[in-house]
Amino acid sequence: MPLTPSPVTAGPRRRSLLAGALGAGGALGLVAGCSDDDGGSDDSERADDAAARKLRAHATRESQALLARYDGTVAAHAGLAGLLRPLRAQTARHTEVLGGKDAARASRTNRSAVPSDAKQALTALAEAERRTADARTKALMDAPPALARLLASLAAAGAAAAYLLAEGEPRGAGDSGGGEDDGKDRGA
Repeated sequence: MPLTPSPVTAGPRRRSLLAGALGAGGALGLVAGCSDDDGGSDDSERADDAAARKLRAHATRESQALLARYDGTVAAHAGLAGLLRPLRAQTARHTEVLGGKDAARASRTNRSAVPSDAKQALTALAEAERRTADARTKALMDAPPALARLLASLAAAGAAAAYLLAEGEPRGAGDSGGGEDDGKDRGA
């Protein structure tokens, strides 16, 4: 038996050519059959686009408000800046991804709205993150698929940020700052 194919069997078989032609013809028929020339679907697509733009604009405003909250907290509690910097940067990126033009311009907040205690300020910020994540989760039902994926991702990031803020304690808050032994046996 030779290792090289004979010239007769080297090309495609008649059956595979016929099946390929029928498959391509059927696909063309499906594509042509799916087009709608009366413009009826254009109206529904425009309505979907308008709804998506409205959801995106609302999510952008929520991110801008959250960004303002971060800036207000840092302005009121400079000692929290290091802890909040990565979370604030994440929120600024979310604002940009959603279509916010100028995140810095939108991040103005009233300093008096921030609690005077650092731990309470973190709790308030965690609650704001949680509310924003919950609002984005609720918006998933009305969002088109691409925007729903984005909102789901942002909601998950917001829920993680809320957890980190609720569980995190700012450096220097709650300790005497001197690094004294707290009386716990560390196995030494």
